[in-house]
Amino acid sequence: PNKSLHFAEGRRPWSPLATMGRGDKKEKKSKQMNVIIRECTINLNKRLHKTTFKTKAPKAIKEIKAFARKMMRTDDVRVDVQLNKFIWSKGVRNVPRRVRVRLHRKRNEDEEAADQFYTHVTYVKVDSFKELETKCVEDE
Repeated sequence: PNKSLHFAEGRRPWSPLATMGRGDKKEKKSKQMNVIIRECTINLNKRLHKTTFKTKAPKAIKEIKAFARKMMRTDDVRVDVQLNKFIWSKGVRNVPRRVRVRLHRKRNEDEEAADQFYTHVTYVKVDSFKELETKCVEDE
């Protein structure tokens, strides 16, 4: 007997795929972008594993930018000079394993800019990375 006659669209009725495509689609809530400050720890060690020595520091900067882009949902990411110096402080090969950063989503002052917001990433000096979590920082 032909099994496709017994099951809707050739799928088992109890499988999650059988119910796919049916019913109402949930409307996505559009979150309003606001100015916000977050403090995060980035583990560069796992992001730079198996990377050529001469590309470690440049790739670390790219990974920090990618992290900020993902966390703050802005395409324009600017890295502070102090953070850049900290990443390069031990040379191109020996990048620090972790770095604590402050991600500040700011409103773009330039009227002709493509993006309404940009993210400014700054370095936060800490003694130890133990027990640290991502936190929202109140306005100073």
